[in-house]
Amino acid sequence: MGFFDSEIVQQEAKQLFEEYQALVKLGSNYGKFDRDGKKLFIEQMEAMMDRYRIFMKRFELSEDFMAQMTVEQLKTQLNQFGVTPQQMFDQMNFTLERMKAELEKQT
Repeated sequence: MGFFDSEIVQQEAKQLFEEYQALVKLGSNYGKFDRDGKKLFIEQMEAMMDRYRIFMKRFELSEDFMAQMTVEQLKTQLNQFGVTPQQMFDQMNFTLERMKAELEKQT
């Protein structure tokens, strides 16, 4: 069975995408959140990024051709912006850490 033939993989991918879309939409109102709302948003983004990192690592470790092609496509797309997948994750972490630091200043 191929990597993408797995119902579990398909469900996780769908769930990650939907949750990411919902968080991005929600994040457009981040400035209007109270302190607890901002803290919760940051925690949810961190948890989602951890799940995404694990999901991508499963792609990288898979010997399935389609999984490997997906990893290469991501690398190619990010390379167009001069970024590697690791740099993308690092930047996301940096942004979340900066958001947490700003939140701490508000107390």
